[in-house]
Amino acid sequence: MERDNPSPVGVVGVGTIGTAMAANLLAAGFTVIGYDVRRERREVLTELGGIAATSPGDVAARARVVLLSLPSVAALEEVVGGEQGLAALAPEGTICVETSTLPIKDKQDARAALAGAGVELLDCTVSGTGAQAREGDIVLYVSGPAAAVDECRPVFAAISRAAPHVGEFGSGTMMKLISNLLVVVHTMAAGEALTLAARCGLDPAAVLDLLAAGAGNSRMLEVRGPMMARGEYPGDSATIAVLWKDVELILDLATAKDAPTPLLAATVPYFAAARAQGRVGQDPAVLAAVLAGMAGLSTVPNDRESAG
Repeated sequence: MERDNPSPVGVVGVGTIGTAMAANLLAAGFTVIGYDVRRERREVLTELGGIAATSPGDVAARARVVLLSLPSVAALEEVVGGEQGLAALAPEGTICVETSTLPIKDKQDARAALAGAGVELLDCTVSGTGAQAREGDIVLYVSGPAAAVDECRPVFAAISRAAPHVGEFGSGTMMKLISNLLVVVHTMAAGEALTLAARCGLDPAAVLDLLAAGAGNSRMLEVRGPMMARGEYPGDSATIAVLWKDVELILDLATAKDAPTPLLAATVPYFAAARAQGRVGQDPAVLAAVLAGMAGLSTVPNDRESAG
């Protein structure tokens, strides 16, 4: 199937990250063709100025480059292998850019299915929160054939601040998991530091300013420290549920590669506590509230975002 216009970019999966990518593509002058199984998300896309498609295959019929931002392996399997999916309907030469954090084996299976239809799949995971995605302040860990990567460079430039080519297919997911190991550990460390500050009777906002100016600063302290200090943990950019999924993938990868991850392993009970408290929909900054409870503090400082 030939396209009338090779310039549009497709987005399949218009959730938090997918919507942010679509908005940034539109701002950069691209036409965006998008699809999501949820009608309300397709409506958000059209409100932004995008065009809602009827299926993943319909997206690929109108866009040579298609970004995939999907929540689960089941979603990937349906998008690729479903009756209206990419393997069935995408024209030969389509390039699909898989940005989700999913097991490498499942991405490899999707790649094989698409290769049979003459479609290339790149593994390009996102490092950054939903809030960062909205600002174009994410890094894409790009992996796959260089020629396909080079063709996607204008798209990558519109949605990210950097898109390094890190190697062969699957390397992007490995880099994302390694990055998120640090995200988890640094989030936990920020919560520990602010809990100790609270026990010392120090003002959390003042502590944050002082830490940001010193050697103990980190990106997670900058991003999640303010939430911890306010005791507000909205899950509009990231959630305990999503980061816990990544923790499981990191632990699986580390086991397969015989790599010790003692600091990551030490965070597992605190994720379990957050989940048991019904906090799965809150930002991972809520780990500070878990620690505060253990420290005999009701809040850090007041846990205004209730669990639910």
